Amino acid sequence: MTATIARMDMKDVPDQYVKSRSLLQKAVRRLLRDRMTMVALITIGVIMGAAAFAPFITETILQIDPNETNPTQNFLPPLTNIHILGTDDIGRDQFARLLHAGGVSMRIGFFGATLSLIVGVVLGMVTGYFGGVVDDIMNWIVTTVDSIPGLYLLILFAAVLSPSAESLILAVVLLGWTGTLRLIRGQTLALRNREYIHAAQALGASPWRIMFSHIMPNLISVTVVSLAINIAGLILTESALSFLGLGVQPPQATWGNMLSKSQQFFRQGAHLVIFPGLMIFITVLAFFVVGDGIRDAFDPTITDD
Repeated sequence: MTATIARMDMKDVPDQYVKSRSLLQKAVRRLLRDRMTMVALITIGVIMGAAAFAPFITETILQIDPNETNPTQNFLPPLTNIHILGTDDIGRDQFARLLHAGGVSMRIGFFGATLSLIVGVVLGMVTGYFGGVVDDIMNWIVTTVDSIPGLYLLILFAAVLSPSAESLILAVVLLGWTGTLRLIRGQTLALRNREYIHAAQALGASPWRIMFSHIMPNLISVTVVSLAINIAGLILTESALSFLGLGVQPPQATWGNMLSKSQQFFRQGAHLVIFPGLMIFITVLAFFVVGDGIRDAFDPTITDD
């Protein structure tokens, strides 16, 4: 039987003869087989790459200044001369502005979600591991913050601070960590009573070593899923604030303020509304699909075919 299996192609070897894989290996294998998640990952990679190289693309390849105005060529439709996606109400190239706006929107989503995730993960582990008075105090703080509508607090921050990408990231970090804390706290409460945690405590490991060496590795899948979903949520939040006039202010372009400003010109130039809205829709959808795919990939109850 062993000799027969050795001559077989590995893809034809039954599962009972294949060396057992780790959870990470199984998750990667599932992700690679999930076509929808892979398409979403490629889409995010293309968008992030275009946003990262936006200055090079616009200055070197297209030789277009995204902030250069030309009122005599306003509201040009797509595919007119060198303007791939047309021009806006004051003659600025729509494609160049979309590239630069993508960098700002992605930066707000990525850095805001990452920093709030770090705060939520650290405080969530501390709260869940120590419990007692620490848990009571932190739950009181979380309940107090969550009792105030998040959009109202963001509007208040935008009114006090000058609306910019940096101030919006700061406001998101200060207000967006509570959901991650509750999630990580629940996971930590379930993990702290496992046998290997008790064994580490018996061997004299410090609480911080236990949290960051034994508990945190088991939270990776949860944090990655949370990060993907939070990035999508922050891109939508920035768009909502820009719609209210409290987001990043022109001339710095974001998808949100481009969409907000162009709604009054829908009849003159529908492309000014369609393309920013389409970029927001595609990016947010891709991040949600990736988050859902990662969650399924790390689900231990799912068996491979």
